[in-house]
Amino acid sequence: MKETATITVNGKTFELPIITGSEGERAIDISGLRQKSGLITFDPGFANTANCQSDITFVDGERGILRYRGIPVEQLAEHSTFVETAYLLINGELPTKEQLNGFSVLLNDHSLVHEDMRAFFENFPRSAHPMGILSSMVNALRAFYPEIPERTEEEEINITVTRLLSKVRTMAAMSYKIFRGHKVVYPRHDLTYPANFLNMMFDSPVRPYHIDEDLVKALNIFWIVHADHEQNCSTAAVRLVGSARVNLYAAISAGICALWGPLHGGANQAVVEMLESIQKNGGDVAPFIARARDKNDPFRLMGFGHRVYRTYDPRARIMKKACDRVLNKMTQRDPLLDIARRLEEVALSESYFIERHLYPNVDFYSGILLRALGIPLNMFTVMFAIGRLPGWISQWKESIDDPMWKMCRPRQIYIGPNEREYVPIGERG
Repeated sequence: MKETATITVNGKTFELPIITGSEGERAIDISGLRQKSGLITFDPGFANTANCQSDITFVDGERGILRYRGIPVEQLAEHSTFVETAYLLINGELPTKEQLNGFSVLLNDHSLVHEDMRAFFENFPRSAHPMGILSSMVNALRAFYPEIPERTEEEEINITVTRLLSKVRTMAAMSYKIFRGHKVVYPRHDLTYPANFLNMMFDSPVRPYHIDEDLVKALNIFWIVHADHEQNCSTAAVRLVGSARVNLYAAISAGICALWGPLHGGANQAVVEMLESIQKNGGDVAPFIARARDKNDPFRLMGFGHRVYRTYDPRARIMKKACDRVLNKMTQRDPLLDIARRLEEVALSESYFIERHLYPNVDFYSGILLRALGIPLNMFTVMFAIGRLPGWISQWKESIDDPMWKMCRPRQIYIGPNEREYVPIGERG
């Protein structure tokens, strides 16, 4: 017998089924509530609403758990690569050696960008933010790479997926080079996915880029821990736009726009901007910590606490280790990174932060790591977008195949004026 919940309104009782997930999560299925009772639910921000059933990513904020397809993110960060993790998310299982080699070859084959797209990059205003450019260019990919009628739907999706994963990385590095007025560096077939990106970003004819495997490993880890995170704002945007059955490029473009927000993907950039502000004010963290404790002060420390995690963000632990490895290799001291370490020490030791679960989160450490890797500040969110691509793609694919699919169309509670007559403009007061 299926478990149900009841709701009683004006003496009438309505039964609603309860759904239980594989990890014990329970939800009241309200999909038939309006039809049965004429009522809808009110949930600003959808904090208590599941918009789908998914077998991709599991997050438990109370216990600090993150798993991709059942595999703990800690294990993937330690043993996997970003390309292998992307395959896992998109296809549901870890690849065999042959499957991984084939996937890597496809990514390499599609890593070049149509030369005509360079004109698009060069004609964006110099003041344009890289995320706005990236969103536009991803949408433009559909025009440069239209569907081929001879392909099956599955073949078309697979080729689009590999195009996105390989070309977005190339476009990101290309936009940086063009912005600086430097010669564009093309991808190399002999380099791994993250090594290729670093080389395209920093190699030049006058100063060849040296591939440091510790930095490559750190970037691999950065992208793995950002690869998916359940139904966050940008993923929900991909699913919502995708529910109208738009092409994958358009859905991913919507996700990029959502990620651009400072409360979402822009948080790692906000961390470094906060550190710069502390440095400009003398470098002493104490006044800023005092402001964060003052409930009457709107100031808040960026990179601390998380909307989902009520304990230490598991991704933050992973990123902290990667950060420490990279920082220990640096021969030059960075005053911003010294400030970050002092803030971290306070947050991990003082009761005020511990009692309120204001631990350093993944954005805190990722901002520090990207700065240490030499990534320019306005590219931070682009780096997040590259990492999140496999999650967006897998979520889009799952929604397309969902037998319970419906076009997303939230309801509202109207609170405006009741019916009133039109007043001609000459009679208005």
